[in-house]
Amino acid sequence: MNIEKSKMVKSSNCIEVAVALPVWGTFTYLVPDSLWDVSLQGKRVLVPFGQRKVTGYVLEETENQDEKEIKAILDILDDNPLFPPSMIPFFRWISDYYMHPVGEVIKTALPGGLNLYEVSKLTITDKGKEALDKKRPVSSEERILSLLIKSSQSVKELCAGLKDEIPGSLLYSMEQKGWIEKRREIKAAKTKVKTERYISLTANEPIPGSLSESKIKIIETLKASGEVSVKRLKERVPGAARIVNSLEKQGHVKIFLKPVYRNPFGETISPDIAHVPTLEQDGVISKIAGFLGKGFFSYLLSGVTGSGKTEVYMQLASLAVKEGYSVLVLVPEIALISQIEGRFRARFGECVSILHSGLSAGEKYDQWLRIAGGKTPIAIGARSAIFAPFKDIGLIIVDEEHDSSYKQEGGLRYNARDLAVVRAKLANCVVLLGSATPSVQSYHNISKRKISEVRLTKRVEERNLPEISVVDLKKNRDSRGIRRYISEELICGMKEALARKEQILLFLNRRGFAGFPVCGRCGEALKCKNCDISLTFHRSANAYKCHYCGFTKAANSSCTKCGAFEIKPFGLGTEKIEAAAKSLFPEARVARMDSDTTVRKGSTVKILKGLKEKTIDILVGTQMVAKGHDYPDITLVGVICADQSLAFPDFRSGERTFQLLAQVSGRAGRGSSPGKVILQTYNPEHFSIVSAKNQDYRAFYEKEILFRKALNYPPFSRMIQIRIHGKDKKKTGEYAKALGGLCMRFKKEFNMNSVDILGPVEAPVPKIAGRFRWQILLKGKEIKQLHRFARTIIIENVQKGNRDVGVIVDVDPYFMM
Repeated sequence: MNIEKSKMVKSSNCIEVAVALPVWGTFTYLVPDSLWDVSLQGKRVLVPFGQRKVTGYVLEETENQDEKEIKAILDILDDNPLFPPSMIPFFRWISDYYMHPVGEVIKTALPGGLNLYEVSKLTITDKGKEALDKKRPVSSEERILSLLIKSSQSVKELCAGLKDEIPGSLLYSMEQKGWIEKRREIKAAKTKVKTERYISLTANEPIPGSLSESKIKIIETLKASGEVSVKRLKERVPGAARIVNSLEKQGHVKIFLKPVYRNPFGETISPDIAHVPTLEQDGVISKIAGFLGKGFFSYLLSGVTGSGKTEVYMQLASLAVKEGYSVLVLVPEIALISQIEGRFRARFGECVSILHSGLSAGEKYDQWLRIAGGKTPIAIGARSAIFAPFKDIGLIIVDEEHDSSYKQEGGLRYNARDLAVVRAKLANCVVLLGSATPSVQSYHNISKRKISEVRLTKRVEERNLPEISVVDLKKNRDSRGIRRYISEELICGMKEALARKEQILLFLNRRGFAGFPVCGRCGEALKCKNCDISLTFHRSANAYKCHYCGFTKAANSSCTKCGAFEIKPFGLGTEKIEAAAKSLFPEARVARMDSDTTVRKGSTVKILKGLKEKTIDILVGTQMVAKGHDYPDITLVGVICADQSLAFPDFRSGERTFQLLAQVSGRAGRGSSPGKVILQTYNPEHFSIVSAKNQDYRAFYEKEILFRKALNYPPFSRMIQIRIHGKDKKKTGEYAKALGGLCMRFKKEFNMNSVDILGPVEAPVPKIAGRFRWQILLKGKEIKQLHRFARTIIIENVQKGNRDVGVIVDVDPYFMM
């Protein structure tokens, strides 16, 4: 497709375009007759926007109702739509609800690295080169010209090269002297279809005896196999690439590029057949299957851990696919995908695709195209998979629906669990939310008849739930060393399990070795220079690290207050528990699973494979190990400290604590051997701990819901959090207070008494990554009025811009820190 020059014309060939920029609204463009296509919806186009060219997404055909002269698109960037027309109302809903520009919503949904942008580059002129040769420039000008003589660069690249900010006045002065000039360039997309060189025979057969032995071997290979990649030929014939070029010149073969699929899956999976469902499973399957293809229906599957929810998902998926529908399966974390993906691939083979951030950009793009092209009716993924481009979706499954990982932090702050319900409603299909510990919000919706409940009360094969005992850690206060945190009861339980050749899971939701380093001389905590948070000591890296911004400090650092080299590491993390397990049981094979040990691609799968193959005796881990994993030889779970999440200044802290404890307890006893859980805590009487011990979700819910109602917290209200952040402490605080005053004036002026305004106040963590943080919380029962209030405050006032201070809007916030 040729890029045509932008022109201002009148025409009926108009389209509505959302641009991939943080700007509100959509824009109308003309499509020249030479580029007109009846299937433009869902394709990317290159459009002029102001003084530059950017990527846009075609939403609808439209009319130029004002009869204004409008700009024409420059090019169509896709041969086939990247998303179906049925997803456009979904994108519009997200944009409206989360108060996020629709172009940015679509950009978030699509695989990364696809878009084209026009960027400004600075280039040295002949006059500039002459000035540099004659040593005319002053030092700062000389440094800039010296970098530009190597290559054209953006201002950002120049600043990085000089390791300093460049005043705009200096660049303007150099332009006026004629030493540099600005040029606009199209920045190419990073993610493309991967291609390889292939060869095939032509009709021009060689004369017998005219070819070398190597050429004859290539010809014979092509006759036997048809078209063959040059890469594969190299394995058979040394120097194949050179020989093939010679054969092409002689007219015997033709060389062409062919798209190559980047396979994200690991090892091949042995096929299996559907299990015979239990009586309870069959009841759930029959009930939900009866509504497939009959409109929007929402269900909450509350099933105890080990009750076979995944088998229910697979049998429902099979029924949906047989009826011609697509199925979307969401899981909360990438660590869980390998397990559930393996089970689905064993059942459905090549019908399964995956979407998550752990894939390379190319792999994700290929998976996206397979889904958009209708080649795979089942997609499995983490929260971003909610945007999978299915045309005819019939069933959406959200496993572990309670999990906070479904909430996106940063950019478009959506909740994939909530979007699953919205997408199902817009697509007129069935949505199934599953969990052993449902969210308070979802369970409350049952009483409001927004969701129907289906239940699994028994484990498969009539296996018993694990026996849970609670250990009060207060009695260990006088113990020394690690025995303050690992009780005698837990040590005895580990000895017994190891003697029986069974596996053990030790859970602590804090990584690192020690979480509270303190100066032994003055008592000052060792804090991050960018964040108001203590550093954590990581023995494996022999350094202190900040878990918020990544700042590191050498292990032999001195106190920032008194200068003493007497830093004492207090507290504990998974590294310390791992070291303790190795010390207590030197013969045991110990592994650790947290975000430090699972950074590399495939590392999670390797650890889980070690559990499966029984090359690991004791696994130490954070909440990554608490979710959905099914390993029958884990018979003992030790919760090192059950209270950590209770201390968070967040109204959901009790809910998170119960869910985490109940989920990690459910990892025990999933095989033929009975399971045991030893739950260590400083608060054995807290209702979240007692309910987790008794595996009694309803008892927890009945107490928690009374607390929420008394304080008017969700689900009895809705919330929007306005976060204010800036590099200057004083300016950030002043801006936050001014914005708070604006909120109060607006509430009074428009008589919006149903909206409660909490704040502005400093955030619980007042500084992260060098930025000071304040927040305002808007709370009310009517979401529409709350949205109108926030939209007026943000779009009409905040969006006017402030260089020193940024504002983030988080609808239905999940993390209050």
